[in-house]
Amino acid sequence: MTSHTPPLDREKQTVQRVQICEVSPRDGLQNEDVLVSTDDKVELVERAIRAGATRIEATSFVHPQRVPQMADAERVMASVPRGHGVSYGGLVVNQRGLDRALAANVDEINIVVVATDTFCQRNQAMTTEQSVQNAAALAAQARSAGIWSTITIGAAFGCPFEGEVPIERLHEVIERVVGAGADEVALADTIGVAVPWEVTERIALARRLAGADAALRIHLHDTRHTGVANAVAAVAAGVAVLDASIGGTGGCPFAPNATGNVATEDLVYLFDRSGIETGLELAELTAGAEWLEGRLGKTLPGALLRAGAFPGDLSA
Repeated sequence: MTSHTPPLDREKQTVQRVQICEVSPRDGLQNEDVLVSTDDKVELVERAIRAGATRIEATSFVHPQRVPQMADAERVMASVPRGHGVSYGGLVVNQRGLDRALAANVDEINIVVVATDTFCQRNQAMTTEQSVQNAAALAAQARSAGIWSTITIGAAFGCPFEGEVPIERLHEVIERVVGAGADEVALADTIGVAVPWEVTERIALARRLAGADAALRIHLHDTRHTGVANAVAAVAAGVAVLDASIGGTGGCPFAPNATGNVATEDLVYLFDRSGIETGLELAELTAGAEWLEGRLGKTLPGALLRAGAFPGDLSA
């Protein structure tokens, strides 16, 4: 069990350094047809660590009938390497999931509150308001246990069932989530519909409601190839933690046509070329994407594996 401290030193949260939370072991694999073995999930985690990752969302403590890809959550957590300054996170949606996560010695939890009632009902069988109340109870228990908690607002930019999410609705949900008392608030573009001006606007709203010193995070999907542009907007707006997935894997089982997360290696290339530090090694990430393609048996959407870094070997 870890002490109740932020995974990222608050004094280092500037736009010149960002932290990428590697979500490929959880969000990256939860929507795949291929059931990846526990050993391969652990190797994926190890590859992320070799690349320099210090914050990894390793698994999800949900009912295996709902997300069979995450049925081995306890085995994964029992096998991942400890130490190395790595904070391991697990997604939880209810009391049973939290109990399992604490027993598995996670370092942090991620709780999802969906911004629209229709999607929230399909995802968690409750309204958004009920989900906020549930999240508040889970965050309070995590705090008592010395565990960092994040509440992620899913569908913060658009819903697959209700369409546009008005800024007034998001204002209401962020206010309720901030009041729930988690250590960090994240906005998720669950179905990849956001464009940069919306990221700027909605991060500014979250900052205003959460406070100048609040920990903010963003979770981007690249469904419509706006993920990298949205990441630029998020960092410019002051976000210091971004979720990403090696190879651009990912998707939500409960959201139609929700494809992969923004690729970790693509973001690292972007930030490296922009003079923004991530602490991640591009070559290791690209090698990890190539390895993961082999395990999943398909071409992944990340660009760097095919295009390569620049300048690279210009004689090839």
